[in-house]
Amino acid sequence: MTRVCWACGARTDDDSRVRCDCGEPLWLETDPDSVPDSWPTSVESMWDVLPLLGVPAPDVPAGLPTAAGGTPLLRTDSLDTEGVRVHVKPEGLNPTGSFKDRGTAFGVAAALERGEHRIGTVSHGNMAESVAAHAAAADMDCTVLVPADIADQRLAAIARYSPRLVRVDGDYGRLYYESLAVGQDAGVRFLNSDAPWRVAGQATTALEILTQFANRGGGSPDALVLPVSSGGHASGTWQAVRTLTEAGLLEAAPKLCFVQAAACAPIAAAFARGDDTVTAVEGGETIAYSIANADPPSGGRALAAARATGGAVVAVEDPAIERAGKRFAAAGLAVEPASATTLAAVERLREDGVLDDGDEVALVATGRGFGDAGAAVDADRVDLSALGSLFDAGASR
Repeated sequence: MTRVCWACGARTDDDSRVRCDCGEPLWLETDPDSVPDSWPTSVESMWDVLPLLGVPAPDVPAGLPTAAGGTPLLRTDSLDTEGVRVHVKPEGLNPTGSFKDRGTAFGVAAALERGEHRIGTVSHGNMAESVAAHAAAADMDCTVLVPADIADQRLAAIARYSPRLVRVDGDYGRLYYESLAVGQDAGVRFLNSDAPWRVAGQATTALEILTQFANRGGGSPDALVLPVSSGGHASGTWQAVRTLTEAGLLEAAPKLCFVQAAACAPIAAAFARGDDTVTAVEGGETIAYSIANADPPSGGRALAAARATGGAVVAVEDPAIERAGKRFAAAGLAVEPASATTLAAVERLREDGVLDDGDEVALVATGRGFGDAGAAVDADRVDLSALGSLFDAGASR
């Protein structure tokens, strides 16, 4: 699968490459000419809409990867805000409870198709659980690298799938880059936040929303609102609307609006300043822990996506997130705080003139959050500088 840089246009057929020489992340090259000329009539899983992305589909193994996606789009008038008509995409209905299953399913299928059986990820939340679960289902060797201060409850939720769990001391922001280098040397495919296979799988969230709108009588949403952390899901969403617009199936791209928690909002800060690049910040405490990424590896791509579609990136405070979570619950939807940011953002986007009265907006509720997985568990522990020693001969299991 050819990979291309969104920023400089460089192309490579080296499927081990995740980032371009210019420093920006790569994504799979799409072929708008291969996109079907009509919308799918039903959406039972992400694989039903993947042809709309114009990328080669891997052979899908039986079992867990077949279950990703196919989540409903709910019209929830009780969540309407400031004249904006709200629809909700409840991604907590995915097998492990978040949209991450989409990217993991694609990544696992592509890896197995190439005869690869060792995967890993850098995550302290939903992505870690998703990769560990899919690896267990496919009998793949799995390594999950987490920060040293991960909460016991989260560690236990990941550990139940029996991956190699490693707490890493040191700069967690650097761990993303270190894992790519170490994984390549050790033959471990790291399905991190903006790996091209993951981004392609996560593009199906937007593909499903657009298909569901089209099947309700035509038209498309005026905006999609998503939480943003690393920028991988935002990237996939942009790739989806770019491809469909170029293919002519979508007349105009909806506004892509991304939201961060105010305590850790480097992309929103760059958007507000009018910057073209995202600068790392010193992140603070927030209830939206899962999106508190102080140095997002795909931040620039998310920033470009918002600007290219007339959207925005905004930050919301914790009290607003809490209120939004209660409104979701009153509508019968249990979402994690990161997902609640989307509803909190609608009022802000309306005030800023990004959204108008009567707009149809789809909020992506990215996950249901972690449940109680039982008691705390032990994990290996290494310093960042010693990461490579994990994969010495005999270390796999």
